[in-house]
Amino acid sequence: VQLQASGGGLVQPGGSLRLSCSVSGFTLDYYTIGWYRQAPGKEREGISCINNYDGATHYADSVRGRFTISNDNAKKSVYLQMSSLKPEDTAVYYCTIAFVSTPRDVCTGTGSFSGWGQGTQVTVSS
Repeated sequence: VQLQASGGGLVQPGGSLRLSCSVSGFTLDYYTIGWYRQAPGKEREGISCINNYDGATHYADSVRGRFTISNDNAKKSVYLQMSSLKPEDTAVYYCTIAFVSTPRDVCTGTGSFSGWGQGTQVTVSS
């Protein structure tokens, strides 16, 4: 399984950014993609996850209402639209995939992970 995350960058507080995660290397039709982030000195945090089959989602309290996750099955890609960004959103963002886990399980770290992307840096600063 391969995952490719992209879209990070530098943005001012209050700004927006969209991350993309494309997946390949498998044939199963049912999977869950999750976005995690890790800030310097902090643990990796699951922030938003989506199941490609039924569109079920899960958000961490820290991003609910500001971030929106979506998927494009034809492109095998998942997107994270981030709005109202804050300096505390600064982190390296990773995507992960699980084949037999719900979005809640993936985001809370209890899922059965099958791969991780390389990470993309998001910096929120004026």
